[in-house]
Amino acid sequence: MIIKKELRRQIRQLKNTFTAAERSLQGQLIQNKLEAASSFKNANSILLYWAMDDEVPTRTLIDKWYQKKAIYLPVINGDDLKIVRYQGEDSLVKGDKYGIPEPAGPAIDNEADIELVIVPGVAFDTANNRMGRGAGYYDRILNRLPNAQKIGLAFEFQMVEQVPVEDHDIKMDWVICP
Repeated sequence: MIIKKELRRQIRQLKNTFTAAERSLQGQLIQNKLEAASSFKNANSILLYWAMDDEVPTRTLIDKWYQKKAIYLPVINGDDLKIVRYQGEDSLVKGDKYGIPEPAGPAIDNEADIELVIVPGVAFDTANNRMGRGAGYYDRILNRLPNAQKIGLAFEFQMVEQVPVEDHDIKMDWVICP
């Protein structure tokens, strides 16, 4: 079985051959599928992520929906994540650890209010297993949101035959790819 370090290396190599046009096209197809999903349509409180350059883009989606739904973004807090409501680009500050834009403001009062979590990943498989970057941020936050539906977003090259799984890894309910 492939080990996580090797799979991360393979995916990184594939990302390096992925063009901006492919990223844009696949990102739009993924966004369209997500918006058409009943779990997205029916959710009022959604935890999304502000995409890094090598992740499925989310900025258009966030800006389109934050005034119609309660859109939250993760904020790195030590070795954990807190959940803060997005109030528009003016509310963003540069994150301390990775420089990812994060909303300024207080954490959500009740994390159980989150109905849907949209999750990035390095790789996913058809059994809805997810492999992240290795820091465990999303596994920890997903453990706190057991009732929220979990959807991973993946470019086609991020879908692999089998993701190595450990006990602490949280499975997605669904993975959307083009």
